[in-house]
Amino acid sequence: MLSRGALRAHLLTAGLAGPVATTREASLRSYRLFAARDPRATLGLDPERTWAEPDLLALMADRCGVSGDPAHVSGHDVIDPERTLSGLDAFAGRLAAIAERRGTVLFGTGHPHRLLAFYASLADAMSAVGCLVLTPAQGRCVDITTRFGVRTYTLDYVRGVAMVREPGARSAGRETGVHSHSPLPVRAALEAVAESGDPLPELVVGDHGWVCGAGQLGFEAIGLADTDDPALFVGEAEGRVSVTVPLDDAVRSDYYRPLTRYVLNRARLSQ
Repeated sequence: MLSRGALRAHLLTAGLAGPVATTREASLRSYRLFAARDPRATLGLDPERTWAEPDLLALMADRCGVSGDPAHVSGHDVIDPERTLSGLDAFAGRLAAIAERRGTVLFGTGHPHRLLAFYASLADAMSAVGCLVLTPAQGRCVDITTRFGVRTYTLDYVRGVAMVREPGARSAGRETGVHSHSPLPVRAALEAVAESGDPLPELVVGDHGWVCGAGQLGFEAIGLADTDDPALFVGEAEGRVSVTVPLDDAVRSDYYRPLTRYVLNRARLSQ
């Protein structure tokens, strides 16, 4: 079993925590957008309270370990590896609780190029112990506003993990989907579950809009978030997201493998 100390060292070596690739400028821009309730930053969350930029900076310093100094406006941001480890422990705890009762789970990601394998391994393990891993709304079209205008994507699943693709992308040989922050895919998936009469998910696992969109609708949601994703941490602070793990969500996909092993071991799901 990978020890906490060994994983801490890996987090720092791989840039998952400690100084990360996400810039301070990007993080502060996201805080400004969230404070203005810009949907590009709220990710489907409708905050209950007013979050001004200083409030968000204080929250992110507390939950992630970024600098709380408003005069620090450039360079790379920082994530405290101890907060990442504590988040992973809590994340694994929620998976273990659902696995113990053979519950129903929905996985989805807006970072398929980086995080698909991480979530897919968890979905495989949950399915192996008798959990129902949902795959609703397969092939459904979802219109998402992007910086290039409204784009139509299709909802697809790989090893039980949802993502959105460009129409025809699979036939064209693209193995993974597109990067998305939108909550619309999880709304479409949850709507399809409700229409089908299948059991609703007891837990939604993912990132970006998958977590915030599900949490806003009252579903338990856990996920991963970078320093420029304040919405998940606000959702956690307001009680609509159960667990948010702070880490860099855009490093090489193989760098997440030790996290997979750690979470599976902590959740008692190792095969």
